[in-house]
Amino acid sequence: MKFNRLGRTDIEVSEICLGTMTWGRQNSEAEAHAQMDHALDRGINFFDTAELYAVPPNPETQGLTETYIGTWFNKTGNRDKVVLASKVAGGGTRWIRGGAPVDGPNIREAVEASLKRLQTDHIDLYQVHWPRRGHYHFENSWTYNPYGQDRQSVLPNILEVLDTFGELVSEGKIRHVGLSNETAWGTMQYLRLAQENNLPRIVSIQNEYNFLRRYYDMDLAELAHHEDVGLLAFSPLASGAISGKYLGGVIPPGTRGELQGGVYRNNELTEPAIREYIKLAEAHGLDVCQMAIAFCLTKPFMTSVIIGATSMDQLKTDIAAADLALNEEVLDGIHDIFVRYPRTL
Repeated sequence: MKFNRLGRTDIEVSEICLGTMTWGRQNSEAEAHAQMDHALDRGINFFDTAELYAVPPNPETQGLTETYIGTWFNKTGNRDKVVLASKVAGGGTRWIRGGAPVDGPNIREAVEASLKRLQTDHIDLYQVHWPRRGHYHFENSWTYNPYGQDRQSVLPNILEVLDTFGELVSEGKIRHVGLSNETAWGTMQYLRLAQENNLPRIVSIQNEYNFLRRYYDMDLAELAHHEDVGLLAFSPLASGAISGKYLGGVIPPGTRGELQGGVYRNNELTEPAIREYIKLAEAHGLDVCQMAIAFCLTKPFMTSVIIGATSMDQLKTDIAAADLALNEEVLDGIHDIFVRYPRTL
């Protein structure tokens, strides 16, 4: 397992990060514990969670994922072997603090609750799950929409968030801070305000990155290079769509697609691209899921790729992608498909 530096910190994280969001809905506590045991045995030292999880979210399972991690820490004593990341919900989820948006008091309340569930006294990387303004993630948005976005309200809120992060860092409750589902402009405002006010610096951005969504290749890649704010890529398999299991509108029983009533990353636009990636993998004797994860690992802005699995076989397959080196012919094939299908969602 290779390790990368987390931003400008002294923390080294495994290039594969164990994602946890299925624990509490698709996975039991025992299965979650088994996944953490296996991941640690395979050299993974980086786990990512959130107060929102399990996913698909609902009031009954909210917080269960963190609880399962906490019981594993308590049972194994392995807290010091893990770089632990979590997130504060971005607002709009009615059963989390009434849907209140991110601000200082809500961040503090969220951290205290997460620490209790996680049975730890600190979180290594604490992230804002999504911005307090419109953004293009999780939507079929094809253009920037400035409606409701006011610089005079956005910037004071970012400063309030950073101020609260600074207090929590000083108290030892969090070590470093990051963003999720964020844009280049938003990230630069966090960086600028942190520098101007001597507040914690953003060390990472957790955004979607896969064959079907490669926004990071453009302006965010340059930001990562110059500012040392690397990508924590979530959904490298596009919620499982890249495996091909949802092709033709099929929704296999027990999958996330069934739980949430469909997979928005799988539609008439994505299917031709997915079929091409599967065809390329088969031509080279590769597992398409491993090929997709290994491709993410080739990107210079990548800090860690977040994998998630509902079975141990899936987990083993995904982790093994770290050992796969894609040759130039495969990389050229991926590029050719991307040129033909640059935006499928």
